[in-house]
Amino acid sequence: MSYETDISEALAAYKAGRLTEKEVLDTFHRLSVTDLGYARLDHDRSLRRGFPEVVYCEGKTIQQASSILSVLAARHANVLGTRASEELYEVVKETVPDAVYYPQARLIVLEREPLPKDPDHKIAVITAGTSDVPIAEEAAITAELMGNEVMRIYDVGVAGIHRLLGKVDEIRSANVVIVIAGMEGALASVVGGLVDKPVIAVPTSVGYGANFKGLSALLGMLNSCSAGVAVVNIDNGFGAGRMASIINHLR
Repeated sequence: MSYETDISEALAAYKAGRLTEKEVLDTFHRLSVTDLGYARLDHDRSLRRGFPEVVYCEGKTIQQASSILSVLAARHANVLGTRASEELYEVVKETVPDAVYYPQARLIVLEREPLPKDPDHKIAVITAGTSDVPIAEEAAITAELMGNEVMRIYDVGVAGIHRLLGKVDEIRSANVVIVIAGMEGALASVVGGLVDKPVIAVPTSVGYGANFKGLSALLGMLNSCSAGVAVVNIDNGFGAGRMASIINHLR
């Protein structure tokens, strides 16, 4: 049974007089958190934020991450694990056989109840180069799982600006734009100057030594002279996909 179903059943029992007000409140408190000792899973986030708690897998042991994902999968229809290894996925699929692994994006995805998507409100995910695609796929798959139509426009960096200009009409049709770039991060400013929609810039750690593992791209994007460009952390494709989804669902 899902968390939402359990909440609905508790409310129905209260309405029918089978539970007291205190018993309903106790039920809500009991259902909202699962305490694993090393993690306290926030089930109420699905109602409070519109999507269940997302698991950042890197830094956790295989056992910790797999247990967290398995518990979430037992309570929620859609689950996302980021920065996940294939080794972790092999363990997870033993208890969650319908989970899918995206190796390039390093995502474990469970999508039992696809969220509705509005074809008139799209998110464009743009990369400067092919090396930025893993972060772009993290953003794109995150946005798709959260109920968004996504357009992928890859390898249109400023070193060959005509590649970008050939896609301007397509980019302008999007409701939100995610721009992913390493090196000096110039693509975000260029795109920001071409569109009238919010641009979420993602600096990547792609680049030679003076890139400082993405710091040069981060600073370049933060110093953008194009109004309407906001910046997430280095290599944070998930954060960009989540933010774009929130913006795209505003009406």
